[in-house]
Amino acid sequence: MSDDRASELKARLAARDAHIRESWVRAMEARIVRDQLQSCYRAEGVNHYEACRELSEKYITLLKENRVKGYKQVDV
Repeated sequence: MSDDRASELKARLAARDAHIRESWVRAMEARIVRDQLQSCYRAEGVNHYEACRELSEKYITLLKENRVKGYKQVDV
């Protein structure tokens, strides 16, 4: 029985680590797009509204979808 509990605990910890890792990868992807957007703003100057539009829309969608979330979800 203790072997079953130990393997269940190891599986749960592995699943938690994978979930958190994926969450951080998505958050870092948003950070990379933000950095690209900042450099686009600096490079384009006055025309940044037209030239950087795709990056800004992508960044907004990434901010909405890719928040860092914990493994457990508590309903309040």
